[in-house]
Amino acid sequence: MRIAVVGAGGVGGGFGAALAKAGGDVTFIARGAHLAAMKSKGLRIEGGRGETHLVPTQATDDPKAVGPVDIVLFCVKLWDVESAGQHIKPLVGPNTAVIPLQNGIDAPERLIPILGKQAVMGGVAQISASIVEPGVIRQVGTFMRMLFGEFDGAKSKRGEELLALCLKAGFDAVLSEQILTELWMKFILLATNASMMSLTRQPIGKLRDDPDMRPHFVAAYREVIDVGRAQGVTLPPDTLDKMLAFNAGAPPAMKASMALDLERGNRIELPWLGGKVVELGRRAGVPTPTHALMYAALKPYVLGTPA
Repeated sequence: MRIAVVGAGGVGGGFGAALAKAGGDVTFIARGAHLAAMKSKGLRIEGGRGETHLVPTQATDDPKAVGPVDIVLFCVKLWDVESAGQHIKPLVGPNTAVIPLQNGIDAPERLIPILGKQAVMGGVAQISASIVEPGVIRQVGTFMRMLFGEFDGAKSKRGEELLALCLKAGFDAVLSEQILTELWMKFILLATNASMMSLTRQPIGKLRDDPDMRPHFVAAYREVIDVGRAQGVTLPPDTLDKMLAFNAGAPPAMKASMALDLERGNRIELPWLGGKVVELGRRAGVPTPTHALMYAALKPYVLGTPA
């Protein structure tokens, strides 16, 4: 199976390295110092699941040099969706599946006008990892899961083949018949956790164990659940309990990628996370006061630390 990973950060690098180790023909589309390091020294993944050193690493900044592949794992930041979508057109053949593994919920609808409805599947990545230096990715904890599926719920051949390779790679994977629900389940969790961790500059362990913080988590989760249901999304009756249970079992040091970006003074994905909750809530007439406050407080950092 030929796989292109677009964006070799914590998500793309972590999953891509595991699939390559399992025998997948994986090429990373990257740039800058990270690309140079992968080409010269390989890609190293370290952390809770042990170390993987992928040498040599197939990596390039030119999709034309790769040509059509079976699967594209699309892992760029949310502000790069449209430009990266145009850039990767040479990777997409008539049967290629492009699986956005970003945060948020709108990447698929933004990619479809560029790549076509047939090409785009839905995907959810669950991993806490980030680049710590060029060519090196560190994972927090051992949790690593990918969910993906066709938006019409079909069990496609391309989905089945990717599932088999994921399971061979040794991480949890699900070929979902209800990928829209899965996208929203992650969005409920991440839109809340990313804003909470960014606003407080604290990891999940410090926040979940603070009784004064729990009511704010509960309120924020409920707001996103209400917004999702107002959009017609089917969500389980115990969605709130699932969110709280995830927090309870998460590695104490875990931080959302948006919180890490904020700490580094980088641009943050707030408009597509907490900002999207506020936007959709306004459209649907659903109150989102907790998210509105967090969004307003974090908005000055959207383009990086204010000068």
